[in-house]
Amino acid sequence: MQAAVEEHQLVRTLRWYDGFVIALANPGFLIGFLGYSIGALGGWAAVALWAISMLIGTLSNWIYAELAAMFPDKPGGIALYAHEGWRGYFSLVGPIATFGYWFAWSTSLSIFGLVVGALIQRQWFSGADWTFSTGLADDLGLGHIIGGGLVIVVCLANAFGLRPAMWLSYLTGAMLMISLAVFIVVPYLTGDWDSSQLTWDLDDEGQPWGGLKLALVWLYLMGWSAYGVETCATFAPEYKDTVRDTSRALRTSALFSLGVYALLPLGITGTIGQEAAADDPVAFYVPAFEKIVGGGSDLMVVFLAGSLILSMTVAMADGSRALYGIARDRMTIRQLHHLNRHHVPARAMAVDMVINLCLLFFVGNTLAILVAGNLGYMLAHFFALSAFVLLRRDRPQWPRPIRLHRRWVYAAAFLAAVNGLLIGVGATSPSLTGYGGLKEALIGLGVLASSVVLYCLRRVVQDKEPIRLRDKTAALPPPEPEISRPLASR
Repeated sequence: MQAAVEEHQLVRTLRWYDGFVIALANPGFLIGFLGYSIGALGGWAAVALWAISMLIGTLSNWIYAELAAMFPDKPGGIALYAHEGWRGYFSLVGPIATFGYWFAWSTSLSIFGLVVGALIQRQWFSGADWTFSTGLADDLGLGHIIGGGLVIVVCLANAFGLRPAMWLSYLTGAMLMISLAVFIVVPYLTGDWDSSQLTWDLDDEGQPWGGLKLALVWLYLMGWSAYGVETCATFAPEYKDTVRDTSRALRTSALFSLGVYALLPLGITGTIGQEAAADDPVAFYVPAFEKIVGGGSDLMVVFLAGSLILSMTVAMADGSRALYGIARDRMTIRQLHHLNRHHVPARAMAVDMVINLCLLFFVGNTLAILVAGNLGYMLAHFFALSAFVLLRRDRPQWPRPIRLHRRWVYAAAFLAAVNGLLIGVGATSPSLTGYGGLKEALIGLGVLASSVVLYCLRRVVQDKEPIRLRDKTAALPPPEPEISRPLASR
């Protein structure tokens, strides 16, 4: 009996600063996507939109702190909170939000595998310009093969438990801090930064709605990166002091990322300019390093690649726990509700690995992969923020160790509406960015549709229960929760 309990429990090994290190993956998400935005928008416009997107993510994180404290035994993060808030109104919101959330985090593996592969190829194997095709994706090369190998390595590293993965995270997190310092601080000291390199191309003539529509589309895509600080909530059952550690991790990581998201685009664009980013939006960091540090560019590329491997490690850990949490809450097939002897969801990791290898070799472009996964991720945030409002109304007596002021209810409703607008405009017009089309849209919709199919399979075939579009919800948690949690004093 004891062995069965251990198999289905995540182990409490983290403190809030571990969560902060996990969230250092978020600046890595910016690094993987930044070149596209600078090349399309110009430096000043990219700085403005990234800062706005990160501000939305920071405010949302304050709200998620209350939700994480309400459901400290829920692995899987904000999508599970969305399920709790909406299950009494429309039960299918749960599988749609959770699968969309999981798929977006999962795609980070292939995206950053591609970025690291491109950096390595540009720095050390620039002559390896051969390509091949898989039928669905053309112009695949050495960078894709390197990226695929990294996906496999990161999966194996995570399979041995969260603590070994944290050791890797601390090492690569230190590499990230050095890389950020080079781009954010050093150019001003060396005189390499020049404000004339920054332009504003958002309101070019001919843009629909005077450039506003293009801004909304880019904010929609930027949410995939900027909102990622919520990852700290995914590990709530694994913090030693669930309430206090989760809250501190969420808030400190959000404030740190807010500064990085404003300063990094400013520093790197003022150093190398818009044209360099437009010419090579994935590997333009290599010439930037060469300009700033000269002969030390080899070491700096190693540091940057290491920081992106941190993003891959966190993406694997977050996405696999989301998939495990979905199965634990009976929203997908029960086979995924499984932990290996190291107390990690290894089966879910294997699913992540296979899907990302398919994305690498059958989609092949970083921004196109992002477009495919972003719809579900933005929907997860829309449903989680609106769930905060619904839970305040429907479960007023539910214990809230962290209880925000009432004005945050209005803030959550406003942020949900903003995300709804971004989804409506961005999901229907990704072609304005020059990337993403019918294939990517069909992949994203296919993932959301499969979530409903697997939900029905779990309920009807495996659990032998009827499908209910509205689930009953309890006004109070069970008297003996599965995972005990200390309450933070306010």
